[in-house]
Amino acid sequence: MTNPKYAVIMAGGSGTRFWPWSRENTPKQLLKIIGERSMLQHTIDRISPAFKPENIFVVTNKLHKEQLERQTPQIPSVNIIAEPVGKDTAPCIGLAATIIKKIAPNSIMVVMTADHVIEPASSFTKIIETAVNIVSKNNSLLTVGIKPTEPSTSYGYIRRGKQVLKENGFHIYEVASFKEKPVKTTAQNFINTGEYYWNSGIFVWQTSRILECLSQHTPKLALGLERIGAVLGTKSEWTTIEKEYQTFEKISIDYAILEKAKDIVVIEADFNWDDIGSWYAIERWNKKDSMGNTILGTHHGIDTNSCIIVNNEQHLLTTIGVSDLLIVHTKDATLICNKQKAEQVKKLVEELRQKGKQPYL
Repeated sequence: MTNPKYAVIMAGGSGTRFWPWSRENTPKQLLKIIGERSMLQHTIDRISPAFKPENIFVVTNKLHKEQLERQTPQIPSVNIIAEPVGKDTAPCIGLAATIIKKIAPNSIMVVMTADHVIEPASSFTKIIETAVNIVSKNNSLLTVGIKPTEPSTSYGYIRRGKQVLKENGFHIYEVASFKEKPVKTTAQNFINTGEYYWNSGIFVWQTSRILECLSQHTPKLALGLERIGAVLGTKSEWTTIEKEYQTFEKISIDYAILEKAKDIVVIEADFNWDDIGSWYAIERWNKKDSMGNTILGTHHGIDTNSCIIVNNEQHLLTTIGVSDLLIVHTKDATLICNKQKAEQVKKLVEELRQKGKQPYL
């Protein structure tokens, strides 16, 4: 008997790096950053060949549940799981695992985030099917590794150990260690060894196994999840989730499990991957005009070069004699920024929050 497989899409982030387009009420996974589909819709389109709609779950903040339901009418509304508050990926994954285990105790979970670009989709389907097959046989914790194309300081890294398997054309290695986001020189050293991957945040494991790991390494979280599991489908489900989330530690699945557990393997991906983590992704995945500008929305410019311009309103935005700028206009906030300083947008949002500028967040 084959293990039923379920997809879990984590869609709870706030996307502050895309402010002012992305807000607390409309995070980046709900925005049409690439083409005419939101990041979440692209993700569901990608995985639909491999998962039935009733086997796709999305975990999000309670603030976004209704918006997600409107964007994903093919997914049963009961599969849109609301968290009372974001507590990072370990509680998120644990809650989804608790719900899925009650439906299918022998299931396999494929966990991913809602804001990745992966091409071609057929390669993603192939690697997921291979990973599910591996996990169904050996019950390991499997993560997908991306071969680095540059010494990025934006991603965590995975150091591979010895190769343990080759299946369906994919190389599978023991995980020697996980590394936090490095400085530039360290990242370059990682790449020079040929032994490191970017940590994609895509995981495959048996549902019961990840719950066992949470019980072993984060017993307080596991007990809270057990209390939630006991009342699933009853009138006290939501109040119990709210109560337990107040006690949960904010912790990533990497810290909680992956850096401690044994028998973790990494499969080397053969697809193009981008986590859409900054405004530069707009340039990478949208067309440029003859002057090197990437423009989303209504704009007219003279002597305007190499700019990223996003106009979220109907009125005309114009520029003269500018270059290398990031210009983002919304109904109540405008950002004008040297394109090379775009990584400081997150810092700007934090300063606005400290100054109590809540209406703009």
